[in-house]
Amino acid sequence: MRFAAYENRHRRRVAVVEEDGTLFPLPGVSSLTVLVQETGGLPGLLAAGAAALDAPPGPHVCEVRLLAPLQPASVRDFVTFEEHVEGVRRSVEGTGGVPEEWYAAPAFYFTNPHAIFGPHDGIPVPPGSAVLDFELEVGAVIGREGRDLTPEEARDHIVGYTVFNDWSARDLQGAEMKVGLGPCKGKDTATALGPYLVTADELEPHRDADGFLRLALTAEVNGEIVGHDLLSNMSWTFEEMTAYASRGTRVVPGDVLGSGTCGNGGCLAELWGRRGEQTPPSLEPGDTVTLTVEGIGTLTNTVVPGAEPVPLPAGRRRSRERP
Repeated sequence: MRFAAYENRHRRRVAVVEEDGTLFPLPGVSSLTVLVQETGGLPGLLAAGAAALDAPPGPHVCEVRLLAPLQPASVRDFVTFEEHVEGVRRSVEGTGGVPEEWYAAPAFYFTNPHAIFGPHDGIPVPPGSAVLDFELEVGAVIGREGRDLTPEEARDHIVGYTVFNDWSARDLQGAEMKVGLGPCKGKDTATALGPYLVTADELEPHRDADGFLRLALTAEVNGEIVGHDLLSNMSWTFEEMTAYASRGTRVVPGDVLGSGTCGNGGCLAELWGRRGEQTPPSLEPGDTVTLTVEGIGTLTNTVVPGAEPVPLPAGRRRSRERP
């Protein structure tokens, strides 16, 4: 089942999306995040969707403004593709290979849940950046709270999936990484999700013998394919990622876990690292990025001008005087 959040006639609604694009609104529901929280997992969400299909249909998706399917409680963005790590380390950090520590656990960072964009939304250039990039990922959505989960238990906590674009200011990111705390403003301006939340049961036929979802991934810039990969090239499954995310803490309904960027052109920086030059060039206002994930859908956004950075002073070298 596919769920959409949308705006129509100045009202926000949530609906089940049929194959032909017809929307079946859920009465009284304006937030898919709240619906996921209230239904308590995949069976409850499917039951709510089935009830909506028994009601009269609403508009077609082409007649409404699609929104990000949900406003996440939190966003953990993992890095699970070796090929991406190799290329981006060359491009952003000037080093090669994959560090041994990477293989120890599925590393992630927390990104900004207050900067979520939906399908067709304009993506502003981050203030102060001149090197904007996209990142082709898949996001898993948590539907049930859990703590210290095993991978086997974690499967029942994933309610569905969506396309995930981690917009990245590579020049800001490269400078911040030297501080040693990971990316901050280099990743802070926009994360795009959409076009739909596809429930986990829909993708089970794509699961391979090792537990990975074998889905084709394609990235286009201005109509030209620049990257393609398989989601099954991840080094950890979503269930393993969810288990690690819940270790010593909890995952809650509405949390989104990004797969990390796929290889073979899942972002421009990987290509720059492999080619030794910025080809294709970084994104500019007017450029359109289209990300397609088999079984989930297509997420399209166009870059627009952003705000100028508010000036701040450099850090002061203080006297370190003591009382």
